[in-house]
Amino acid sequence: MKKLALTIIAILSLTVAEAQSQPVYARSSVRCLGVELDGSQTLRVQGYGRNRSDAKEQAMKNAVWAVLFDGIRDGVEGCNMRPLVTEVNAKERYEDYFNLFFTDNGEYKKYVSLRDTKKQSGGRNKDKLGYAYDLTVRVLRSELKARLKADNVID
Repeated sequence: MKKLALTIIAILSLTVAEAQSQPVYARSSVRCLGVELDGSQTLRVQGYGRNRSDAKEQAMKNAVWAVLFDGIRDGVEGCNMRPLVTEVNAKERYEDYFNLFFTDNGEYKKYVSLRDTKKQSGGRNKDKLGYAYDLTVRVLRSELKARLKADNVID
């Protein structure tokens, strides 16, 4: 019985160690680098995809998503930490709207740019499934807010 208990503990500890060693690619890897006078935010974002272009597109989506729903928690002071959409269950209520908004080459691209990205500045990690890139992205927060107001998503 004691050997069985030790074996189970060993297997569980190996499973936990393996799970912790797996890379985590989440929207939480968004960090604010600064705010421009036009109301835009410069963010450092991680995107994950099969190749660089997929990862770049995902990073832009992650940046806009963070500004819309999550807010920016990390980075320099002065960044607008509050999300634009504060309504409870807005993701579900406006699901069709946001599904169209975030399609590949969708409307979200009008509110994001990579002009602050310098060559060779993006960190790159590779695993069995794809690549993770760190990119510098500028989100046009004031224009995005105006669009959401015009579409009656926010007040």
